[in-house]
Amino acid sequence: MNDAFLPFEVLRSEAAVWLLAVPLVLVAGLWSLRARRKAAGRLVDERHLARLLPDHSRARARARVLLAALGTLFAALALLGPVRGYTLREVERKGLDIVFLLDTSRSMLAEDLEPDRLTRAKREIVGLLGRLKGDRTALLAFAGDVRDVAPLTHDRVTLTHFTNTLTTEENLVGGTNLGAALERALALFDGRTGSHEAIVLLTDGEDLEGRGLETARIAAERGIRVFVVGMGTAEGGKISDGARGFVRDETGREVITTLDGATLEQIASATGGAYLSAEASAIPLEELYEKRISKLESRDLWAGKVRIPHDRYQWPLVLAVGCMLVEAGLRERRGGRGRGGRA
Repeated sequence: MNDAFLPFEVLRSEAAVWLLAVPLVLVAGLWSLRARRKAAGRLVDERHLARLLPDHSRARARARVLLAALGTLFAALALLGPVRGYTLREVERKGLDIVFLLDTSRSMLAEDLEPDRLTRAKREIVGLLGRLKGDRTALLAFAGDVRDVAPLTHDRVTLTHFTNTLTTEENLVGGTNLGAALERALALFDGRTGSHEAIVLLTDGEDLEGRGLETARIAAERGIRVFVVGMGTAEGGKISDGARGFVRDETGREVITTLDGATLEQIASATGGAYLSAEASAIPLEELYEKRISKLESRDLWAGKVRIPHDRYQWPLVLAVGCMLVEAGLRERRGGRGRGGRA
């Protein structure tokens, strides 16, 4: 990684914050010297300071401060991991192709899950993304329509960002169309055997178009399993209207939306997948992945050469230790002479 403020490539740019310690050490050292001499000056004149202060030499004292600052600088550079040279290595990346289908319909704003269904669902996806290794993942959002958020990719950082920014406000068509969402997910796969492909559906199950199970059977014919996380509870919850109130029907009653777990179980079962309710597990998506999805047959997703950078942290680390040893030597050397003179 090469940050714009650094003139060389480093592996751990987040460690750049330690560079701030360099001016702090320098300023603190010089201030300490000045304060020490000023305090001593109140007791005795300049000619007698040599007897009172073994390290009275200004040049030596300033050299020690400079060495301490340089030692801190080199230590910070070692933490950054300066790069010099690369090794090309043949690698093969095995994994699964996983498409996340996230329901962003208005019913996902129900608060029967903390803090609401949609936020909980997004946290489930982000949590699993942080644990995946070689798998490729894609993200689709749907309500009455389907939106491509991210194609199949290994870029977890970007996918996490897109997941966190999804809201119900981006829906062009209201309602919930599970069939269209599943059809779009199937279109993202390459059409070969589905043994290494999976669809992960996070929804409350309100399939207003009624085509979810029909499309799931098409997925089953291609050997693609659908794993479902039911977002909601059987008791249901009110839907926030975004203005400190709740959505009401035409009669003025507050709408209560419930989890349709039966439909979701049928969809998962029809494909040989699995269903788990977010109400029944603290981390349902990770549980599904560990117990079922990760057991699917993986395949070679990518093969080629990658550059393995050489971390040369040893070079600045040796210089940092050297500076500290010289600084300590100056202190001991001067102190020893002072004690010898008094004896």
